[in-house]
Amino acid sequence: MIAGLLIILIILWFLGYVRVSGINIPDIPLFTINTHVITLWDILILLVVSWALSILPTPLREIAGVLLILWVLSVLGILSIAGIGLSSLLVLAIIVGLIVSVFSAAL
Repeated sequence: MIAGLLIILIILWFLGYVRVSGINIPDIPLFTINTHVITLWDILILLVVSWALSILPTPLREIAGVLLILWVLSVLGILSIAGIGLSSLLVLAIIVGLIVSVFSAAL
């Protein structure tokens, strides 16, 4: 189950944050908060990560929960670091954590 969520999250991250020159995927804006546009990709990533939080074991759930809160703050523009996309890095950290969880469960 968590491997499927991991694949979905990787696809959403890749299509939502990385721009591929040959593929034009519309970035549908849903609403604006604090002059930052919240898109459909942001909501889908939030839903998948929230679903993954319910499956993870307790220590990883707490770490991923903190990363999720930081991601929400960075998407809303409350927390930002100049020059880099903090929300993209946080989603990447959640993906790495889910990969660790999958491999530790397999052992």
